Amino acid sequence: MSARTGRPPKISKAEIVSAAHRIVDAEGPEGLSMRRLGREMGTTAMALYHHVRDKEELLRLLLDDYAAGLPKPELPEDPAERIVAAAAAMRDAVSGRPWIVDVLRADDLFSIRALWYPETIIDAAVRAGLGTEAAVDAYRIIWHYTGGEIAARASAARRRQDDRPTYRSRTFVDLDAEELPHLAALGPRWEELAARDTYDKGVRALVKGLLEGAAS
Repeated sequence: MSARTGRPPKISKAEIVSAAHRIVDAEGPEGLSMRRLGREMGTTAMALYHHVRDKEELLRLLLDDYAAGLPKPELPEDPAERIVAAAAAMRDAVSGRPWIVDVLRADDLFSIRALWYPETIIDAAVRAGLGTEAAVDAYRIIWHYTGGEIAARASAARRRQDDRPTYRSRTFVDLDAEELPHLAALGPRWEELAARDTYDKGVRALVKGLLEGAAS
């Protein structure tokens, strides 16, 4: 019996995006390639190029697809509180897909649908008295803090999947109390303290400092 020939099965852009999400969620953006995506979908990389130009366009599609489903929170009127609320919403959104931090670090790939976050933060900063350029600086500072916090937590979570004690936990219980008195005293609790969620405290301190700088 001869093998069936003819055109390969049709694929849609939505199916491509869905398969790409599966790969990136499991393997990170570095695991995504057109060839890898073709294997995931049971087709060839060449067939995918009829729908997507390259990996960069594919990543933009992923960002847009994810951003489309994100809710926009109700925001307070006070500019400082508005910035904090928008920053927290941005953090919650990106925390759902930590790989986004790696993609956005390229500083060129982004989702048009997610521009609500910088627009909202910059607008609130201007309302609070910052000039437009200073407001952009404020947004960038908040984003770098947010992205760094997300990346650090995601990395720590991956390491904690291993039940063995971490190098830090083993080291901190035996610190020299004369040379490092505070850290030695905190040593047995350091892992617990380092895992605490301090994002709200940190972003509030950032916003306060940035806006007080404008007032002065």
